[in-house]
Amino acid sequence: MLVLRALGIGDLATAVPALRGLRAAFPRHRLTLAAPAWLAPLVDLVEAVDAQLPVEDLTPRTWDGPPPELAVNLHGRGPQSHRLLRAAAPGRLLAFACPPAGHHDGPHWCDDEHEVDRWCRLLHWYGIPADRTDLDLAPPGHPAPVGVSVVHPGAKSGRRRWPVDRFAAVARQLAADGHQVVLTGGPGEEAAAHAVATAAGLDRSAVLAGRTGLGELAAVIARARLLVSGDTGVAHLATAFRTPSVVLFGPMSPQRWGPPATRPWHRAIWHGTVAEPGDTPGREPHPALLRVTPGEVLAAVSAVLSTATVH
Repeated sequence: MLVLRALGIGDLATAVPALRGLRAAFPRHRLTLAAPAWLAPLVDLVEAVDAQLPVEDLTPRTWDGPPPELAVNLHGRGPQSHRLLRAAAPGRLLAFACPPAGHHDGPHWCDDEHEVDRWCRLLHWYGIPADRTDLDLAPPGHPAPVGVSVVHPGAKSGRRRWPVDRFAAVARQLAADGHQVVLTGGPGEEAAAHAVATAAGLDRSAVLAGRTGLGELAAVIARARLLVSGDTGVAHLATAFRTPSVVLFGPMSPQRWGPPATRPWHRAIWHGTVAEPGDTPGREPHPALLRVTPGEVLAAVSAVLSTATVH
């Protein structure tokens, strides 16, 4: 079985219920996940994948080995992703209906749908159960500090990056309240993390950005007391490890990418009215994100930590 999900951290995390559904439905199949090689530390934590095939994008390619008995498109609506999988000459393709790709089977795509529900619905259409609440990842094996409060100021798009001074205000108050604050970030986000640390009056040792690979970052989130971040991949790691979180949304509604409402120790803040289909070009934060205040974030922190303690 060949499954395509050649995207990022949050994309992998939101596909976990579908991957586990496929694993349970086809226990004798070898499940190969076509995904970026750098995601390997997280793929190992899904505990449903037998092998990973490095695929960075949807560029047409020649597949090695025998044709898969089954191919599953957990990547998108097509046509490029459908055609990429069809090039492997699978016995059967499970995917959303896409006439331009010659695929008339499967359910219709719905834009206004949570990403977790999207892929569970695809499998349900083909008679394959998938539990949308099955989001947890296995604990990472990397060592990490226990009980830190993580502030993650980076995001893939400038439209989803809350201003540095506001992250700094939150980090400063958390530190004053006795939190051990650390600043994390992905590749290229080191400068933002250092800027927050400086503005918040934190020591440079609090900056973990640039010092952790993906596996180490996952371990930090898994053992943390709290995460405060924008709408980006680490927010999904907090969900996967049941780490209390406050997530700030801008162009995208949490109705489509947010943490599950059934877990009250995760809080999404969004002041938008209409979800955009994705990130629009731009370096400045989205207007909905700029409506979020540090005081509002700190109030949400208190609420999720109180809930997490009770839970």
